[in-house]
Formats: sequence, C-alpha cells, structure tokens
Amino acid sequence: MQYPSIVNFSSINFNLKESSMNRYFSVTKTFFLLMAALLSLIAPRLAAAASDSMLLQDSRAALQSLYDGSPGAKALGAKARGILVFPNVVKAGFIIGGQGGDGVLLVNNKLSGHYNTAAVSIGLQAGGQSFGYVLFFMSDKVLNDFRKSSGFEIGVGPNIVIVDAGAAKDLNTLTGKADIYAMIFDQKGLMAGIGLQGSKITKLKY
Repeated sequence: MQYPSIVNFSSINFNLKESSMNRYFSVTKTFFLLMAALLSLIAPRLAAAASDSMLLQDSRAALQSLYDGSPGAKALGAKARGILVFPNVVKAGFIIGGQGGDGVLLVNNKLSGHYNTAAVSIGLQAGGQSFGYVLFFMSDKVLNDFRKSSGFEIGVGPNIVIVDAGAAKDLNTLTGKADIYAMIFDQKGLMAGIGLQGSKITKLKY
C-alpha cells in the first residue's frame, strides 16, 4: 500500500518567507542604487549653485568695498553699461607665473554671467599674491561685443585704460578716454607688480 507523501508545510512557509525577503532586499537595493545615482547627479549642481551664490556675494562685496574707498570708481560704476568683477585673482610662480580667478558680469546691477580670467607671464618673479580687479564697460556697443565674443583678451581690441583706484577722483578727465576702464584693488602678497595685459577672459558654461 502506498501512503500519500507528507507535505512539509513548514519548509514551504520558510521558502515563501525567504523568497519574500529576497524580493524585499532586491527592491530596497534597487531603490538605494537609484537614490545614489540621483544624488550623484544633483549634488554637483547643488555645490555649483552654492559656489555661484558665494561668488556673486563676494563680487558684490568687493565692488562695494572699492566704491567705499574710491569715489572715482563709484562714479565710473554709475555710468558704466556693465561691470565685470573678479573679487579674488590668485597669482603665483617662479620665473614662469600664472594667475587666475572667477568673477561675475553685472548689468543694471543684475547677474548676467560667470567668467574666468587667466594669464601666464615669464620673467623675474617669485612668490604668490592675490588681488581683485574690475572692468567698467562704458558703452552698450563695447559691452555687447564682449558678451558675444568667444574669448576676450585685455590689450587686444577695445581701448582699455587701467586706473589707480585711489587716484581716480576726477571723473571728467576719464570718461572720454576709454571704452573700458580697469581698476585693480585689494592686493595681498609679496610679488612685485600686477599686470592685466594679456589676461584672457572666457565665459563659464553651466
């Protein structure tokens, strides 16, 4: 006589639980992987946004500090069609030097773009320093040409006059002489001489 085989319900129940747990862990793992991938895409942009906000804040603060110490700079700023501010340019080198930094373009006191300045120099130099500089665009044409250009180099193209921030007191002697005025400020460090000639300015893409 054959007896019906005994079904091990406890084994089936355990297998069902194990299968359910595996599916749960699989779904959970997939969820965390998707979240990690999403964060990897979002995090750099959030960091960039924070960096952009800080750069704008630093640029506005640097420009206001320049205005506070130089009535001529403030007068130029009031007449300028656009103002490009680089609040912190770092220069370092030994014989061969380089300098660079990021800044913002303000048009009607509103953010119009992010820019980078960079230059390489060769000569008797050693050490490091930091400084800031501002470009005042005095006509719509010069400003529009700058905004449309794929690359801009100081010393090539429009007439640029570099003005000592402390000496620019008489605006009447300045406004008819240049398309763009440049002012260097907040110099720190031991390297002698700061040159803007040959500095390349490019728009940053986001």
